[in-house]
Amino acid sequence: MSYLILGIDDAGRGPIIGPMILAGVLLDKNGEEILKKHNVRDSKTVLHPTRVKLAELIKETSLGHHLAITSPDQIDKAINTGTNLNTLEAIKTAEIINALNNQKDKIKVIVDCPSVNIKAWRATLLGFIKNKENLEVICEHKADANHVSVSGASILAKVTREDEIEKLKSQYGNFGSGYPADPLTKKFLKSSGSKLKDSGLFRKTWSTWKVLFPDKNQASLRDY
Repeated sequence: MSYLILGIDDAGRGPIIGPMILAGVLLDKNGEEILKKHNVRDSKTVLHPTRVKLAELIKETSLGHHLAITSPDQIDKAINTGTNLNTLEAIKTAEIINALNNQKDKIKVIVDCPSVNIKAWRATLLGFIKNKENLEVICEHKADANHVSVSGASILAKVTREDEIEKLKSQYGNFGSGYPADPLTKKFLKSSGSKLKDSGLFRKTWSTWKVLFPDKNQASLRDY
């Protein structure tokens, strides 16, 4: 039985506009060395043109990669039906593991953990994985900086999110990064949020949206 490494990371967890992306990159030891040689590292430390080049190298070097794209509507539906963002990310992480697990090789899965409670989140994740017999599942904070496989996943997720954002901008105009603190995103929300509220562009379960566009149908204290 050979030994493989599967790194998983996300991009776009916090924005109010656009999808959340999770990526998984499956490598053998040789693939890890190739990515290290080309200085594959946490996507936050890499400029966009370099990220794009490295993303192609990562795809060519990996034994397999998988993307899980979750739209704003899917995020809102999950949250509105009792599934919080951490659990949704566990479901999407398991989707990647299930897609890339051939059940023949021993695979060390390394996930950049999105929750402050690593132990509890790992337990949640394990509940969604179909076949665990050949897996060693490790959840860590800062895994994208400490493991090249997770760095590779970080870059794939980031580049995929950037591509998705550019598609949205070509359709709706420039809304900045999509993060609530971005002044351009704030301006776009105020000017176009109401008009585009049913476009699927926004995460309407975010507090930023609720403050700007309160639900008129929500009962107030005066109704009781």
